[in-house]
Amino acid sequence: MITEAPYNFIGTEGTLSGTNLIHSEKRIAQLKNIFADEAARSAMDQNTLVYSVQAILPVEQGTEAGLFFGTTTIEPGTVNEEYFITQGHFHKLSNRAEYYWGIKGEGALILMDRHRNYRAELMHPGSLHYIPAHTAHRVANTGNTQLVFSACWPSDAGYDYEEIIKYGFSCRLLNRNDKPELVKL
Repeated sequence: MITEAPYNFIGTEGTLSGTNLIHSEKRIAQLKNIFADEAARSAMDQNTLVYSVQAILPVEQGTEAGLFFGTTTIEPGTVNEEYFITQGHFHKLSNRAEYYWGIKGEGALILMDRHRNYRAELMHPGSLHYIPAHTAHRVANTGNTQLVFSACWPSDAGYDYEEIIKYGFSCRLLNRNDKPELVKL
């Protein structure tokens, strides 16, 4: 028997379609204490969309040897001089790696290891990023249009947001003279 694929991916746009897609949004109100300038964040329109995620979860979370696939769209904008960013996380199973690749727009993948060493990689259409195990990761939109990227990760990796909420990242990506600058905290 030959059937249609259960999902479709428009690679030039980063959009997904199919059954059982997950869609979530993060608005500025949901990102308390994620940006360096909490006063500036809280003064913004709390309904401002920062980023959205579409994901295909073909197996239950926690399933060994499965894969998830998703696309994230980060809106252009800043909180004071800090670019709009994703919340960022380690994986609960810290020995799991992940791939990101750029589809549209300009941005940066910010990486931090368990010793709080950090670095960033520029993201753009066609860029491919390997996120090693034991590495926290978040993405910033450094452009004037939406940044769209996709990801593929192990279905048993899970998310550890708590460590980032408690300790934050050891750096910030700031808009300095219309250029991204990675600044140590």
